[in-house]
Formats: sequence, structure tokens, C-alpha cells
Amino acid sequence: MKLCHEVLSRSQLNTIGKLKDAGIITNNLVVLPNISNICLSNNGTHLSLGSLRITGALKADSQRNAFRGLSSAHEKYTGDLVIKVFEHLLPLFIGSYSAAPYRLEFSDFHPEKILGFLPHELHYTHLRMIWRRWKKKARFKILNRPVTPFGPSLVDKTISRLFNFKGDYVDDYRLINYLVAVLSTESSPSLDGSLGNEQRFKRDLMHMGVFDERMSTYLFYRMRKFIEIGYSGFEGRYYSLFESILSDLGNSAGLQTLITLYAYYLLANGEVTHGDIPDTPFVESERRQIIFGMAIGIPTFYVRTDTKNLFLRKILAKVKHIRLSSRYSGYLRVLNREYLKGLLRVITEDAAPLIELLNLHGTIADLKLRIESPSEFATSSRITKGILNVSGAAAPFKLSADEFNESAEKYYRGTLRVNHLKEAFSLLKESLVNEPCQSDFISEKYRRCLKPIIGGRALGDFMDSLQESLLNETLTLEEIQKLISIMLLDIHKETERYNSIISKSADKR
Repeated sequence: MKLCHEVLSRSQLNTIGKLKDAGIITNNLVVLPNISNICLSNNGTHLSLGSLRITGALKADSQRNAFRGLSSAHEKYTGDLVIKVFEHLLPLFIGSYSAAPYRLEFSDFHPEKILGFLPHELHYTHLRMIWRRWKKKARFKILNRPVTPFGPSLVDKTISRLFNFKGDYVDDYRLINYLVAVLSTESSPSLDGSLGNEQRFKRDLMHMGVFDERMSTYLFYRMRKFIEIGYSGFEGRYYSLFESILSDLGNSAGLQTLITLYAYYLLANGEVTHGDIPDTPFVESERRQIIFGMAIGIPTFYVRTDTKNLFLRKILAKVKHIRLSSRYSGYLRVLNREYLKGLLRVITEDAAPLIELLNLHGTIADLKLRIESPSEFATSSRITKGILNVSGAAAPFKLSADEFNESAEKYYRGTLRVNHLKEAFSLLKESLVNEPCQSDFISEKYRRCLKPIIGGRALGDFMDSLQESLLNETLTLEEIQKLISIMLLDIHKETERYNSIISKSADKR
């Protein structure tokens, strides 16, 4: 963590040169970012998924059994392609399933501060497009000309009051303020499927002052390699805050599984290859700009009419209301909300067999509600309503940035934390009290283990008393020890139950 803190603090300072090269900073007057960056304090939620089949095949190869399975080269080639496909569909999650609402004042709109790590994550073309559209969204204009803060606090506050500049509100500021996905270099693509590309990529970034080769590569969706951690899978690192563990985290886990399987499905059928999604910084930035635009809340993005990304072209064929851009010659103008609806069509039509296989009809219905009625069902809207309930205001712009963000902090540490604890405890209680075990033997064994923990009390009553003490923050040391013991016991029970299912499945095969 110390290394990450040092690297990210230095890395943000190095964005200033890129902003100047991009033409966003046009003079030598800048406000230096804080030399001690605290973005690691909100590292988000990480959700990892693994594949038993792929792990088993890799294990077979590593043990040199009679059956020769997959090699590390196969895992890398397919894994990188799955990540590239996944990134095209990742906008479905932003704001819909996780969010980090944030208010900004006019005085915050210094590009070297507000754009965070975007200069390291986007091509300068898309960076300029996002910056122009963000300023337009925030409505900072004097005599119909866009303006940004001048620097001195007193001057900026005076201008803000004089012209009634309200600032801005973004759905997921963490994705802007945190280095979530480093852009490939011209000489070292990060996802071209070749072994060793990651090390070459990080070495390039280190020489540029962006990253450190001792750190894991930062990506929205990162591969979990069998040779490193003992299983093969992927880690979703794009989640910020959930309003509900059950509905938000639960449904997003199902959607993450579906999209990952869909990517493998396309790969296995030969419908997408690395050549369809070229490994150039521009093409990489072209798909990632959509994610960052969703986090900011800007309504449009732009794609070259002759884009080399054939997979993106396939998606855009199912997106409505696309037109040629009047501002950018040779570009298509795409509405973010229409792009989400297009992605929904892609999933429901092309991945229909997989939805049936995984029995995710409920997850798709939930996703449709979040896309079509975001003000009611999207996580960003529900978290914002919770924040406004704390403050007593009717809308984010009825509060100053400091008031809104302070209310958000109170909501996260108060209401949201308590709600998450209640949901987590209800799941634990349900697992212990209501869910049947796989066999009478397992059931009896765990009853014997529970007896010395709960004594002569009924399990349901004992759990209710623990929950009350937990929520009131009055747990004794003995109660904490018992709660930890119960949690470990439940994890062990679920592990045995899971291994039993896998064993039976293997016997059938």
C-alpha cells in the first residue's frame, strides 16, 4: 500500500504534462494536485469469479497428466480477449449497479485536478472530447463562451456567485479520481494475448513515470492467473458503492458471470478475435471513454466512422439514434443511454442460450428496469436519495458541494453501513437456520459444533440477540468471538456443501 500511495501521488503530478500536450491546459498557470494522493482510501469493491473447468485443465497440464490441458499461453491469450470484450459491456454496471455520487463546485473545475488520472487512461483525442462535454454539462459560460476557474479562490467564488454557477454532480467520481485502467503504450499493448506483455507494458509505464513494475496492472477487469493464485478467473475492480448487497451486488455478480461467459462463447465460436479489437491505445481508449463518460454523466460519446474495432461496430449496429457528428468530422455521435439499450439487445438476443443455462431471467429483468427507469431503480439514484434524506434537501443542487459531500459521508457511515450489516446478518442467519444441508451427517455435525457456542438457546433467538448488539455497537468480547466462530463454521459448512455438489457432478461426467 505504501508503494501504491507513493506511485499514484507521483503519477497524478505527471498528468499535467499530458494535459498540456492535449491542449487542455493552455498556459503555465496551474493548480498543483495534492502531492499526497488519497484515492486509495476508496479502492472500491472487488468481485472475483473463477472457472473450475479452466482451472482443472490448467492443473492437468501443470501436473503433466495423461490428459494435456490448457497452458499458461492459452489462458493468457483467451483471458486478454475476454477482458477486451467485457470492457465494451462494462457501461451496463456504471451507475446502474454501483456508484459514488459527488458534488463539485465551479472552483473545482481545474482540469489538472478534476480530470484525475484520465490523462493516463485515455487517448488525448477522447480526453479533449470528454473535457469539452463535461464543461458543457456543468454550464459554465459567460457571453456564450465556456470558462473554467482562474485560480485565486476569492476570484473563483465571486465569479461563481455573480453568474450563478452551480457546479456539477457526477454519478461515480471514484472512477475518475482513482487509477482504474492504465492505457497501453504504442510499443507495449497490455491485452494482446502474448505471454510477458504485462511486464513489458509496466516497464514502459515506469519509464514514463506513470506506474511501477512491482505493482499489479490496474484494469477494470483483471485476470486471476492460475500460476499465481491457484485458480483461473477474473476480478471485477469497477465497483464503487452498493446501495443494497442483496439486489445490487447479487444481480451484478450474475451479470458479471453472464458477460464473462458470453465473451468465452464468442471466442469459442470464432465470432471475435484479437484482430477484431486491435491493441492500439486509440482503440483501447475509444471503448473506455464510454465507461468514464457514464461515470461523469455526460450524455454522448463519439466513435470514428471507420473505427478498426469490429466488435464495437457489431454493438453499434444494435444502437438507435446514431448520427454523424456535426462537431467532429469523421465521427459518429452516440447517446450513452441508447448505447446501454443496445447492449441490452446484444445480451438478450445473442446470449439468450446462456441466460437460459444460468437461469438469469430475473437478473436481465432487473437490468432492464435499471436502464429504462434509472431515476427509480439505478443504484446512483437510490444512493443520492439516501444522501438527500440525511440533508433534508430536495435535489443535489439545493446543497453546496461541501454540504452534499458531508451528507454523503454521514449516509455512508450511518444509514448505509447499518443497512449493509442488516442484510449481511440476515444472509448469515438464513444460511444457518433455514437452509437445509446436503446430508443428515453434515447437518448433525454442525449442530454439534454450534451447541457449545450458543449454549441451550435456540439458534434463531441467539442470532437475534447478536444482531441487536451488533447494530447498537454493544458487542462484548465474548459475543465477538462467538460471532466470528459462527461465521467460520458457516463458511466451512458451505465449502463442504459446495465440494459435495462438485463431486457428484464429476461422478456424473
